[in-house]
Amino acid sequence: MQTENLSFRSLAARTVVVHTLTYIVVGAVAAAVLGYKDLFALPELSCFMRPISDRWVMAGPLFQPLRGMLFASVFFILRERLFLQDRGWLAMWWILVAIGVFSTFGPAPASVEGLVYTRVPWPAQVRGLPEVLVQSLLLSSMLYVWVRNPDRRWLSWVLGVMFALAMAMVTLGLLLPQQRPN
Repeated sequence: MQTENLSFRSLAARTVVVHTLTYIVVGAVAAAVLGYKDLFALPELSCFMRPISDRWVMAGPLFQPLRGMLFASVFFILRERLFLQDRGWLAMWWILVAIGVFSTFGPAPASVEGLVYTRVPWPAQVRGLPEVLVQSLLLSSMLYVWVRNPDRRWLSWVLGVMFALAMAMVTLGLLLPQQRPN
């Protein structure tokens, strides 16, 4: 594969699809397995985290294409390093983890800034770390494979259909009347 053949439009579309799908799947599994409902109800977190039943949280996947575009804008600049080299997926994953998880400019949970400047206990901060590490790893590896194998049309179809179905389900879920707890 040559990077001259990789247009920003193509990379952006693939990044949006892979990021959004991995975000939804890994996020749903993490919410269930890591007990986000109870975690976000803790006093240290409830002051800035919405409950997982909140409509904005439910709409979260609809905003992920924007994040995918932002990721693609960086990946495109680094496309030769990320998509032409054998372990480009690993470099992409480390960029996401180093800058997007541990070295954020704000005090995000599990970041250096978050651990230093917030009052949130470190166990509560790192509880969600498996989610972001796995999601960023899946994003990096799946995008790497998809970009390096543009001839696999079936992959484009499968991921495209999954993306459309996922976005439709989120939208339909938001349109349904909300049940109120008794």
